[in-house]
Amino acid sequence: MECLYCFLGFLLLAARLPMDAAKRFHDVLSNERPSGYMRGHNQLNGWSSDENDWNEKLYPVWKRGDSRWKSSWKGGRVQAVLTSDSPALVGSTITFAVNLVFPRCQKEDASGNIVYEKNCRNDTGASPDPYVYNWTAWTEDSDWGNDTSEGHHNVFPDGKPFPRPWRKNFVYVFHTLGQYFQKLGRCSVTVSINTANVSLGPQIMEVTVYRRHRWAYVPIAKVKDVYVVTDQIPVFVTMSQKNNRNSSDETFLRDLPITFNVLIHDPSRFLNESAIYYKWNFGDNTGLFVSNNHTLNHTYVLNGTFSLNLTVQAEVPGPCPLPSPRPPKTTPSLVTAGDNTLELREIPDESCHITRYGYFKATITIVEGILEVNIIQVTDVLMPGPQPDDSLVDFVVTCQGSIPTEVCTVISDPSCQITQNPVCDPVPMELGDACLLTVRRAFSGSGTYCMNLTLGDDASLALTSTLVSITSRDPASLLRMANGILVSLGCLAVLVTVIAFLMYKRILYHLSHQGTSLHRAPAGCSGRMNGHEKYCVYGITFPCDVGTAAPRPNLEKTVVLRSTLAFSYQQRAAESSIYTVSHQGSH
Repeated sequence: MECLYCFLGFLLLAARLPMDAAKRFHDVLSNERPSGYMRGHNQLNGWSSDENDWNEKLYPVWKRGDSRWKSSWKGGRVQAVLTSDSPALVGSTITFAVNLVFPRCQKEDASGNIVYEKNCRNDTGASPDPYVYNWTAWTEDSDWGNDTSEGHHNVFPDGKPFPRPWRKNFVYVFHTLGQYFQKLGRCSVTVSINTANVSLGPQIMEVTVYRRHRWAYVPIAKVKDVYVVTDQIPVFVTMSQKNNRNSSDETFLRDLPITFNVLIHDPSRFLNESAIYYKWNFGDNTGLFVSNNHTLNHTYVLNGTFSLNLTVQAEVPGPCPLPSPRPPKTTPSLVTAGDNTLELREIPDESCHITRYGYFKATITIVEGILEVNIIQVTDVLMPGPQPDDSLVDFVVTCQGSIPTEVCTVISDPSCQITQNPVCDPVPMELGDACLLTVRRAFSGSGTYCMNLTLGDDASLALTSTLVSITSRDPASLLRMANGILVSLGCLAVLVTVIAFLMYKRILYHLSHQGTSLHRAPAGCSGRMNGHEKYCVYGITFPCDVGTAAPRPNLEKTVVLRSTLAFSYQQRAAESSIYTVSHQGSH
């Protein structure tokens, strides 16, 4: 009889062992979590307590360092990358994203199967099978998708059935704040939670990923990340300034405006309906600036170090909380209304706001720098003797502010996009306090160029641009130009000769068609010229020009005319006779 009792006791003990050995979610997902961790947090919407049982038979649990991890995936290990849009303002929504990184030459196709990439060779060489995991074939060859098998393997680790359609090959289990969330997915999934019930401060999100393997699941990756929930608005400020060489060192130039741009980290757009105000204190005794615009310009007029302070205030709309309970009035109507001993007053129509603040502080340094640069003159440089192949151009440059230490030029195409020839030179020390210098640059070939010129020192970098047109200096073109000039001059000489001849003919025409008389000339006007007879002509009075009121003056001039000229006279002069030709003309 005693042996029978011992045997029954052994059976009862064996029956209790599986119950005692059953794992819970917090045992699987986080061995580092302290006991009682969940009790300090509120329930997340759609999440479950990690005190629930874990189906270890369907979802085996491997500890870190287990040798089975090496064979959990063909061709290597799968890495899981977990990111979030933390930090999150309390009350907003924070989103987590998990992306699986497969071994080299592997990817997920449109059907969700894992295949080898074409024309990609890994350490093991090309595989004759194009599939790493052909889950579509598994589904068609098995009863995976049948409703009869739904209660066996189409379930999550806590036994809840998969949502339809369940043809996804990875199971993701998220765990935080003593609670878990299960989700089917492919190589990437996202999960969002509202932070209204999340404790302030840094928290940890852990994710475990399983892949489908016939009628069970195999763990392939685990990952965790820290996220932050805060009651202060996450604020970032970018600062930029013209001519500032390096804005990241928080050193800026005097007498030039600095642009401050406020960026509020609000990926879930929680503050979209909020009234936001920006309060600036620039630390230079200019007072407090309040604006509802996220950008603002400010100019420092003194050198030195200044403390910048920004306060962002947001009025977040929300439901009004119920007031504290108060004792009921001792009226008959209240006593007979029910068993409640306290009366709560609701405010359904009122709109309430929660004020949230964000802060930003920075220390900035103001120094003197180059404020402006201008090109005031561009001239070609003519060299003595044969001209060089490259065209030389001088640029006269002026600037305002501090004296530069270097000058750089970048020659590019007319659109100022394609750089051709960047050159930098130190500025000579002889420049002194006056910022006026000449920069000489060479241009290869004719055409139009864009030239960017910058003057710089340790803190600033000023830029200006101009277009330069270079004409051709080809010897053939110069010869053609010289020939053209000679032809033009020859044409001009011919034209002048023709005009002179025409004027001469016109004078002779007037002499031959006006009334004339011949008179015997005085002695001394006689002889021959080249074997021809000659006449002494004098006392010629030319007619006045037509259309003019003033007549020409009488001119007397002795001229020699050949005897062959046709004159109108009554009697031809005898050979070797000398006559006086008298012509009178008037209007």
